[in-house]
Amino acid sequence: MFRLCHIVRGLFIAALALMWTARPSAAQTPAAAAPSAQQTQAAADLRAELDRLRSEFETVRDSYGARLAALEAKLAALNQPAGPPPPEAAPVAQAPAAGTQVQVPSGAAGAGGPEGQLPVYGNVSALSKIFNPDMAVIGNFIGAAGRNTVAPMPALRLNEAEMSFQAIVDPYARADFFLAASPDGLEIEEGFITFPTLPGGVLLKVGKMKAQFGKVNTMHSHVLPWVDTPLVMTNLLGSDEGLNDSGLSASKLILNPWVFLEATGEVYQGDDSLFKSHKRGNLGYVGRLRGYRDITESTNLDLGTSIAYGHNDVGPDFTTRVYGIDATLRYRPLRRAIYRRFIGRTELMWSRRGQEGGDSDAFGMYASGEYQFAQRWFAGVRYDASERAADAALKDKAGSLLLTYWPSEFSQIRAQYRRTAYAEGHTANEVLFQFLFSIGAHGAHVF
Repeated sequence: MFRLCHIVRGLFIAALALMWTARPSAAQTPAAAAPSAQQTQAAADLRAELDRLRSEFETVRDSYGARLAALEAKLAALNQPAGPPPPEAAPVAQAPAAGTQVQVPSGAAGAGGPEGQLPVYGNVSALSKIFNPDMAVIGNFIGAAGRNTVAPMPALRLNEAEMSFQAIVDPYARADFFLAASPDGLEIEEGFITFPTLPGGVLLKVGKMKAQFGKVNTMHSHVLPWVDTPLVMTNLLGSDEGLNDSGLSASKLILNPWVFLEATGEVYQGDDSLFKSHKRGNLGYVGRLRGYRDITESTNLDLGTSIAYGHNDVGPDFTTRVYGIDATLRYRPLRRAIYRRFIGRTELMWSRRGQEGGDSDAFGMYASGEYQFAQRWFAGVRYDASERAADAALKDKAGSLLLTYWPSEFSQIRAQYRRTAYAEGHTANEVLFQFLFSIGAHGAHVF
């Protein structure tokens, strides 16, 4: 390389000298422009030096070209396959490299495109997930101290480990699976496919999922802002898990300049904590209308109304209807977003349960507030009051104080003091605590 630079520099100097000697002086007359014998000899010497340097430059260039061609030949030889695998060796599937296409036999089922190539969807990042969905595991460890003779909780328990598998199936669908492992066993908490590009802007979900009834019913346990769930979930919806069943869900966005609206209609098998299917036609139905609006640049309001209908466990001739209204107010100043925020939530539910002796009408509600007072610290309060669906004369009440600390985005520690006054006359004072920890890429849940 040093020699090449030296030759190039010599060529440049020789060319400048030749140009200078061949240039006529502006002060000379036309008669004096003819070169002398000495100038002619100097020009001949410079041309000879220029020819010599040009010859050396071409020699070095040819040498580097030959060396480069030899290296390219070696690289091509290294990239060639060593030969076909032995017949008894089974092929091993490997993830495709970035920017490449995967070849499959032309007659294989599911082969897309010409010559059986798998179609490439999205960017390089999406290509890398053809065989590998986003996976995550979230642990939910709960403990309790104090006395509760009506609904006691274990002193220490890994309450749930949620495993999620989420990926885009093709340009027209995505799949989400959530498996929940607990001391009671392993179950499919949710598993559904979503079609977001149907005609008319309809979004369709098919599988097992949480019904779009209210707010708390749609939340997984690790998303709840409390250690437990409000009393109204157990008293009127049947369990802490709420409505969770196999079925179809269709939703439609209604956009206008004033408010964001979403209408949802769902049909379920009708066999969960609230409904009981006695025959194939005993389906469960859920409808919801939700409205969202930004009040200011820092504040927004979310309002919704829901209805659920289906047969209950009393008998094939008895049904249950549940109506709900929910509201969520969020405040997060832009200039102090990582230090200050407030979320207020409330839900009101009315249940009409058909049973022998007449319908039972029950009401339940909760109201809560959560305030962030430091970068990682949150304080909260919640009030519960709910009658029981089977006997509206029995009413439970509870109050809670909460303190939550987020060490990072992947873990949180929460303490909750809860005082519950049960309809039977028992009062429970408990301190609940929770440790949440997660690994992997977990997708966002319903907002």
